[in-house]
Amino acid sequence: MTSSAPRSDRQADPAAEVTPGLGPGLGPGRAPQPGSGLGSGLGERLWSGNFRLYFTARSVAMLGDTMLPVALSAGLLSYGYSVGDIGLVMAATTACFAGLVILGGVFADRFNVRAQMIGADLVRVCSQSTAAFLFLTHRVRLWEVVVIAVVNGTAAAMFQPGVASTLVRVAADVQGGNAVTRTAESVASLAGPAFAGLLVGFASPGVVFAVHASTYLTSAVCLILLRFGPVPPRLLAAAGSFRADLAEGWREFRSRSWMWSVIVVWMVFMVCVIGPYTPLAAGRIIPEHGAGAYGLVNSALGGGTAVGALLALRIRAAHPLRAGSVALFATALMPASVGLDLPVAAMCGCVFVAGTGTAYWGVNWATSVQTQVPNDILNRIHAYEVAGSVAMVPVGQALAGPAASLFGAGRVLQAGAAVAVAVAVTLLAVPAVRNLRRAA
Repeated sequence: MTSSAPRSDRQADPAAEVTPGLGPGLGPGRAPQPGSGLGSGLGERLWSGNFRLYFTARSVAMLGDTMLPVALSAGLLSYGYSVGDIGLVMAATTACFAGLVILGGVFADRFNVRAQMIGADLVRVCSQSTAAFLFLTHRVRLWEVVVIAVVNGTAAAMFQPGVASTLVRVAADVQGGNAVTRTAESVASLAGPAFAGLLVGFASPGVVFAVHASTYLTSAVCLILLRFGPVPPRLLAAAGSFRADLAEGWREFRSRSWMWSVIVVWMVFMVCVIGPYTPLAAGRIIPEHGAGAYGLVNSALGGGTAVGALLALRIRAAHPLRAGSVALFATALMPASVGLDLPVAAMCGCVFVAGTGTAYWGVNWATSVQTQVPNDILNRIHAYEVAGSVAMVPVGQALAGPAASLFGAGRVLQAGAAVAVAVAVTLLAVPAVRNLRRAA
């Protein structure tokens, strides 16, 4: 079905043309990108009322998201469920997210992206409130937790595509916006797991789920309060058919070799490193050292990502993906430290360094996508790259338990560390990745 209705909340900016390797030009609605630094110029460009609301929404939601693995793992283990069951629940969320996020990107480019994000937050308020009720009333059944995970994954798929284009609208300095948002999210993730561990220890996992629901409500309120001016009519394009918009997004994604090269390599990273890490780390740390120790390790990861984001704010490499790929070597320390069963203090140190490298890569990657892609297709492009990035996570999560049973959790995590090193080497070997220049 073809519609001629305008896309009333999209990021239409035909004047921002992309030159390969150089990024978008300065068309209407796009502010110049400042150089590095933390002086008053950055504050004046960045900290508008809209950015403060966006910043709050993302930071508070991340606080809840980083509490969830502790509550979910400790809660299911306390009811006698296995590491494989934890992986199944996590895989349900990730599979729905990966399978539907591209559709979310098309919807976001066709309709009101902010309303879509608010709706997704409100759905998760309901789903996490339901989870809180189940755990607080001791009525936990695995299939019900999986259904809640499916709902959360679907809502996240509708929310995520709008993150990239919304940041571009609220932040004059895109890399600065990415860096300070990532820093705040990292600080929240530093506190979140530790706080969740305390709540689990002194209250119950159900209380953590209730707090998580409240963070989504806060995010929704902040997004409701955002105020955007109308997009000039001359910048609005008529919506094509759904299939045509989907195909256009795929063509634009496929035309950027630096992007799909990263995604292909990243799929291996997700199935071998990120996917198995959370369930296997929980299964090794919690029974041996307790939920509090697991919270501390996750908090160390949050502290490292805060440092990495601050480094990205100060160090703006001419070739951002080359610098980010070098930083990715540090990620091998995360699965290696847990796989070798190092003392908790040593695990925290290794995970901190890994978080620093991951965040530095993440800020440079996000900024490259947001500044190298025209705004009118950014939601779809972002959806394709997110879908590709996480498509293999549920595979890794679902296989974590069986692989650990066959080979041992330690060996699976150590193999993940070797893959992390290979991923960084491969990214540096791809010319389109290492030679991509920062947008002017």
